[in-house]
Amino acid sequence: MATCGEVLVKLLEGYGVDQVFGIPGVHTVELYRGLARSSIRHVTPRHEQGAGFMADGYARTRGKPGVCFIITGPGMTNITTAMGQAYADSIPMLVISSVQSRSQLGGGRGKLHELPNQSAMMAGVAAFSHTLMSAAQLPGVLARAFALFQAGRPRPVHIEIPLDVLVENADALLGSEPVSVARAGAAPSAVKHMSQLLAAAKKPLILAGGGAIDAAPELTRLAEVLGAPVALTINAKGLLPSSHPLLIGSTQTLVATRALVAEADVVLAIGTELAETDYDVTFAGGFEILGALLRVDIDPDQTVRNYPPQVALVADAQIAAQALLTELGSEPLPARNSAWGAQRVAHLWAELTPIWDTATRAQTLFLNTVLETLPNAVLVGDSTQPVYSGNLTLNLDHPRRWFNASTGYGTLGYALPAAIGAWLGRGDGQPVVCLIGDGGLQFTLPELASAVEARTPVIVLLWNNHGYEEIKKYMVNRAIEPVGVDIYTPDFIGAAKALGCAAESIQGVESLRVALRAAADRQGPTLIEINQGLWMKAVTV
Repeated sequence: MATCGEVLVKLLEGYGVDQVFGIPGVHTVELYRGLARSSIRHVTPRHEQGAGFMADGYARTRGKPGVCFIITGPGMTNITTAMGQAYADSIPMLVISSVQSRSQLGGGRGKLHELPNQSAMMAGVAAFSHTLMSAAQLPGVLARAFALFQAGRPRPVHIEIPLDVLVENADALLGSEPVSVARAGAAPSAVKHMSQLLAAAKKPLILAGGGAIDAAPELTRLAEVLGAPVALTINAKGLLPSSHPLLIGSTQTLVATRALVAEADVVLAIGTELAETDYDVTFAGGFEILGALLRVDIDPDQTVRNYPPQVALVADAQIAAQALLTELGSEPLPARNSAWGAQRVAHLWAELTPIWDTATRAQTLFLNTVLETLPNAVLVGDSTQPVYSGNLTLNLDHPRRWFNASTGYGTLGYALPAAIGAWLGRGDGQPVVCLIGDGGLQFTLPELASAVEARTPVIVLLWNNHGYEEIKKYMVNRAIEPVGVDIYTPDFIGAAKALGCAAESIQGVESLRVALRAAADRQGPTLIEINQGLWMKAVTV
């Protein structure tokens, strides 16, 4: 007899799942009965939050959902932060959990790991949460989840399976086939209307977000045909090559870039929420779109949020960009304003380059040193100073190589487990670098042991400023006496070595290069500690 738990694993294989993150427990062992005989790899984090962050990082580099097996009750409360981060950034994640037996749901009898309503709790951080009331429902709810991942706005999905359903006879489901759903095409009438507005524009501009991450060639060509400057959100970095003359980077929060956006007479926003954390991180307002706004998004609800459009198109970004190109033609449109396009972008960069302060320049040098030494690296960031600087100053040549938790949901501790997942998702053995501060690393430090166990050679670059320095500055700037920000700093080198990692401290550019090369040659993880004060002194003397 094949149980529901065993058939679940077989069906996941059919959907192409090759990796699961989870911590086995008495309520999930039936899932592992099938897992042991499958082709799916299992990685055990040291906390369920780590499982969620690993699944998130995996999904961002692999481009398909990260999957977690999570135990009832505390396992689910632990993973909610990771699901919240993935929900905010539209990352596909499938969280499969156990729950009390059907007759015990909501009973309040003090059962092990009992919650009053686990599914209701998870609904706030998931596209949907479904309780499987019989094994026969399994193929249908999986099809619903993967339809969302394939063709909708890909957010976390939670499926909980009661303990008695997990052991149900599910032989009849062994022949179930995976369902494939195509993404939405582009409505010809909306494409035509948008194309007319874009063709007539004298100063067109493109705002592209993470929802357009698979449309890099089409988006680049569309920008070239229109002669349109392109601003990218943090999750969209790399959609245009770093040296492209139309790229204005991710500088939308700066006054000079806002002025450029306000000059545009037609703005095409594609795959972006137009949300505060990408366009207004000062939290004071001031980002304005004065031209005609055209919006393309896979989610109809999102097309009218934050900034109402003149024309909206619900479609896959890649399909929509190609449809616009077909309508506009493949040759650059006649110049309508000689001071626009590449000339205006060059003028913008000439304005921006002198404004970076000493700290921003030093942190950008740090990031550029990493990329020069490890040119194929993926950089996974936490909420820490070099990441804030890189969000503004760093441009990359390919997408899916820069993502972090410093915007959107904005959690701490994300980068280390997400980097582990990213390395597993990448699957090509190329470097994955974790950028994290001393405060953030203390959230998820035990996951270094997970990296050792899983043999993932992530490179952890620890930016140590001995506390929550950005929050301290925020308090001081508001005349609030700093409290709770000068935290104890442990011996990270000793801790990393105790957990099985290579570890060392460095001070300057050349020692960083040497340490990175050595780390890239190892089979396991490496922690490299950079003392902020010593780095600043070494590179600014």
